[in-house]
Amino acid sequence: MRVFFLLALLISLMYGETTLKIATYNVENLFDLQRNGHEYKEYIPYAKSNWNDKNYRKKLKNIAKVIKDINPDIIGLQEIESLQALKDLRYTLKREGVYYQYYKIANLKSTTIKVAILSKIPFVYTHEIAVTSSHRYRNILEVKFKINNEDLYILINHWKSKAGPESMRIVSAKKLRKRIEELGKNKNIIALGDFNSDYEEYEIFKRKRKHNDTDGITGINHILGTIKYQNSSQNIHLAPYDFYNLWYDTELEKRYSYIYRGKKEAMDSILVTAALLDKKGIDYKPHSIAAFEKPYLFKGKAIYRWQTTRSRLRRHKGKGYSDHLPVIAEFVLH
Repeated sequence: MRVFFLLALLISLMYGETTLKIATYNVENLFDLQRNGHEYKEYIPYAKSNWNDKNYRKKLKNIAKVIKDINPDIIGLQEIESLQALKDLRYTLKREGVYYQYYKIANLKSTTIKVAILSKIPFVYTHEIAVTSSHRYRNILEVKFKINNEDLYILINHWKSKAGPESMRIVSAKKLRKRIEELGKNKNIIALGDFNSDYEEYEIFKRKRKHNDTDGITGINHILGTIKYQNSSQNIHLAPYDFYNLWYDTELEKRYSYIYRGKKEAMDSILVTAALLDKKGIDYKPHSIAAFEKPYLFKGKAIYRWQTTRSRLRRHKGKGYSDHLPVIAEFVLH
């Protein structure tokens, strides 16, 4: 399979540029059917919540449908419980005709949910970045690729939810920034995932005392530097170790992956370093950033999330997808 991919890549380069499709998707609590004691109450297998074979298979099939329809070369995932759940998703995709030979989950820390990756392209290595030793912080998964003789690093994130203040997300942002500085200047680096932060979080959280415990400083905007670069990718000159948030490269009304109480927010982002905007080697394809907005992913004006009852003990209905939309961007090999 590796030889086949590299041969296809070589042929495409001989006859012009080729494109890589990279995506990120928070799949909303993909739990397996093994009981390990860390499950959320409604995901204890074979209990009153109806988390059973039928509903698990339906969840896998629905998430696989979304990924198949996107058909990314590489996809970062959030809210995967275990390696078994990742393998089951991969197997479901294979049965649907989409094969991801390469996969990895960040499972060195026993957090309830984790980040993972599926890829059609071989890795050079994978590495888990421990944000802290606390289980309140999920590890970041770093994956290195060698594509067209170019190094490409993808770092998959899932930062603390809005149940916690901004200071907790800053902890993850600082760890990510430190790792970027360790990797060095002029590297092709993509940081993606569920940052639990809007692309302009510094504006949104100003009046929210629950979140703003940092005097207006945010992880995604200030620590990662995205607040400085708010124009089209065609006019950007990033400072070393800063990121450009690709949401700025599409129309304002398209910048969202999540809907909270009727308001659209971009909780999921794809961030890139300067080397991916320099029009050589591997390069972001202008205006390709987008949320995946197929009609079946909506129910009325809301995202068609995985459905449970509203009872005290939530019961699974076997319908729906995720409370997040996938986010996609394309990259060109020159």
